[in-house]
Amino acid sequence: MSKKKKKDYSVLIIIIIIVILLVSIIYLLYKLNYIPHEYYYDKDFNINTYHSNIDKDNDGIDDQEDILKNTFKYIDTKPKYKSKYYEGGYPNDKYGVCTDVVAFALRDAGYDLRELVDKHIRENRDLYNIDKVDKNIDFRRVRNLKIYFDNTAIVLTNDLNKKEKFQGGDIVIFEGHIGIISNKRNKNGVPFLIHNGSPYQSSYEQDILEDYKEIIGHYRIS
Repeated sequence: MSKKKKKDYSVLIIIIIIVILLVSIIYLLYKLNYIPHEYYYDKDFNINTYHSNIDKDNDGIDDQEDILKNTFKYIDTKPKYKSKYYEGGYPNDKYGVCTDVVAFALRDAGYDLRELVDKHIRENRDLYNIDKVDKNIDFRRVRNLKIYFDNTAIVLTNDLNKKEKFQGGDIVIFEGHIGIISNKRNKNGVPFLIHNGSPYQSSYEQDILEDYKEIIGHYRIS
């Protein structure tokens, strides 16, 4: 093989390697949601959007829509991920964790999880593995919320194949994590997840449910 052909061959190999690296990087950024995903809504899949017949705080907005609206309102504050203890229970310094997404969304819809979970724990101590009850932190622990929602909320399917059963404003729990279902869906009809799971998270609303942890709890408030 001539020197020129060897040089041309080497250049071609380098170009192929660069293209593969670029494609891999783009794919990784897409999977990590650093590149925005195309989204759709219920109507695009002929899915009927669920509306609750209850308006807990009497603000003219049904609970399901109210919870979703307040979820977006909370993440618009761009809470930084950090686990801290607060005397008033609810974070007040622009920090928060996954459970706070749910707590603030429900509180502004008329459901004060701090009070509700504390009451349920005190009335059902046998259900909870808690040595010392503390209303300022108990409602911010995923394991406690799973028990609380298992016993007080509408329990729904965990099967993502039943896409129509997942509605914006629903609550989903994974092992050690919790979030709220968005009203946006990916091209497969699987909804996005609204959550705060890491200080390195690219955004609060992500198309990750098909590749994330197994859902171990799916709930609707009313």
